[in-house]
Amino acid sequence: MRIEFSSSPRASLGVEWELELVDLDTRELRSGASEILTEIRPEGAAEHPKAKHELLESTVEVITGVCTTVAEARADLAETVEQVRQAAAKRNLGVMCSGTHPFTDWATQDISPHTRYQRLIESMQWLARRLQIFGVHVHVGVRAPEKAIPIVNALTQYIPHFLALSASSPYWQGKDTGLASARSKVFEGLPTAGLPYQLSGWDQFEAYMETLISTQTIQTIREVWWDIRPHPNFGTVELRICDGLATFDEIVGIAALAQCLVERFDRELDRGYTLPLPKRWVVEENKWRAARYGLDAEIIADDKGTVVPLKQAISDLLEDLTPVARRLDCVAELSTVDRILKVGASYQRQREVAAKNNGDLTKVVDALMAEMRDGLPS
Repeated sequence: MRIEFSSSPRASLGVEWELELVDLDTRELRSGASEILTEIRPEGAAEHPKAKHELLESTVEVITGVCTTVAEARADLAETVEQVRQAAAKRNLGVMCSGTHPFTDWATQDISPHTRYQRLIESMQWLARRLQIFGVHVHVGVRAPEKAIPIVNALTQYIPHFLALSASSPYWQGKDTGLASARSKVFEGLPTAGLPYQLSGWDQFEAYMETLISTQTIQTIREVWWDIRPHPNFGTVELRICDGLATFDEIVGIAALAQCLVERFDRELDRGYTLPLPKRWVVEENKWRAARYGLDAEIIADDKGTVVPLKQAISDLLEDLTPVARRLDCVAELSTVDRILKVGASYQRQREVAAKNNGDLTKVVDALMAEMRDGLPS
């Protein structure tokens, strides 16, 4: 099976942001996506070009076009988010983003009428029905298919970095899970989700996808929801590991980190280097540690079992990537990652709000909506 890869300009960027629609009276998730998307779509268009349905009717996904810089991606997102926010406000709905809603029961939620999602529910049943989870996906352009798989493999080393920085799902249906990212564990329930397989190259990727389709495991390659995957149609490597990010500040920090890493690996391949391929057991263990402990995790740094604090590993990585960020004009955006380390990731901020309000999770929802409006706390 031949899979065409629509090669992209190196380091081009796209971001997808899944937004929750919240009833301003109850703070529960509430349906409204279909009405909002109908209202904001351009006249005569079948759909909005940058706002889409997701699995739940209480979700609107906003996406950028193909951007060159992180600043451009932020401006692109902001325009669409404002359209969604205004349309939501007319319906007494607020907008926020977190990996999971702190207390809404997934069983109360309406499924999107889109055929794709109806088919997913029919196929996966309970595993799909409970996917009341929200994330951020970052696409970075890659110029050739032979680069995509080595870059995907190399990026798995940084799964704990992205997951801990974005972790925003400590609560599930009103209970503290004890995890920084419950979302990542819920999503792993799907048979084609989770860590990517370590493939040797594009030909092996094609052979694997052919097997899945021919055995009717999937209908299209879009149904392989790896934490990091090549996206042939867009000509990108797509990072899907992140929990939902509450603020534009966090969006640009994560996008800059992704863009810089892919750019660095792309250039190393041009120079004839072989990219690192971390051991599968190390990747699995590090992902678990980030999901459980977030930024307080200690991760395995090599095959010998050397352990380092994740915060220090992130700080060291920021220093290493600063020259790349200068070339990509995203130094300011990359520095936002350091701000996250200082003020805490969303899971930490949510727990702080709950602790100050005797466990009242409606106050956590209020704080998430305020952060969407005002940005990362100082």
